[in-house]
Amino acid sequence: MLYRKRIIPEECVFLKDDVLLYRDNDVIITKWDTLHPKKTLSHGYSCYFIERGFKVSKFYDHDDRLISWYCDIIQTEHSEKDGVDTYVFTDLLADVIVYPNGEVRVVDLDELADAQRDGKIRPDELQAALRHLDRLLTIIYKGAFDTLQKFVNQAEEKDRSPA
Repeated sequence: MLYRKRIIPEECVFLKDDVLLYRDNDVIITKWDTLHPKKTLSHGYSCYFIERGFKVSKFYDHDDRLISWYCDIIQTEHSEKDGVDTYVFTDLLADVIVYPNGEVRVVDLDELADAQRDGKIRPDELQAALRHLDRLLTIIYKGAFDTLQKFVNQAEEKDRSPA
């Protein structure tokens, strides 16, 4: 069972319609449709890098064209009860968008600062968010983002292949 927990706005949503494509101790890969209809964003694939503290998603529009790669900085809680694994992925607000043309944007740092100011995020969560963001940006700026993209691309290729 997968849950997305947000700090702003405060919510925890069961991702009941996400399709699990792959899981091991390091990564979880899913395909999904948007929870709420959006003008451009329709569906995508995501890879949760559990220990690294980020999720890399491939966003598609309604015509199945790539919009961008969207990277969320996350914190993962895992529990197991009666043979059921439950993952809660808390969005730590800072995000990185990588566009098809290679442009990179870091977004929502203002939300991270506001959450800290308003006591909605603990100091250890803020520190984790900044460290995970730094780790992700280092990978991107070194030209090694493809090492993360390959997880999604391989799962997507397998998913889209005729059985």
